[in-house]
Amino acid sequence: MTQSSIIRASTLLRRALQADALVSGAMALLLSLAAGTLSRLLALPQPLLLETGLFLIGYAALVGWLGTRRALPKALVLIVIAGNALWPLGSVALLLSGMVAPNALGVIFVLIQATAVGIFAELQFIGLKRSDAAVAA
Repeated sequence: MTQSSIIRASTLLRRALQADALVSGAMALLLSLAAGTLSRLLALPQPLLLETGLFLIGYAALVGWLGTRRALPKALVLIVIAGNALWPLGSVALLLSGMVAPNALGVIFVLIQATAVGIFAELQFIGLKRSDAAVAA
């Protein structure tokens, strides 16, 4: 990697990644271990909940690892931010697609998690911008 592709992570970026890992890890456990119960409670498909939980296990591990580094590959940080920015759009698209028919609690669940992920994307983006400024100085 070239020197310009590595950034010194700002405190905000590291903390946002760490918080993302913590929340994603908790959600991974919830979805993986209670997919059946949540499916009945939210009227969302059990495979969707379980597969999302399993995906989040790996995601939380990656983002948690990134959150412990002072120097980060900028491209990897951008991928995390882009994924987090697209997640809310995908969540809303899923609700509007007719592919799922959640009850009111299910809709609220999807919208709250989508909002949280969008907030992580914003905080990570701001943290990345602060990181870039630190490298340039």
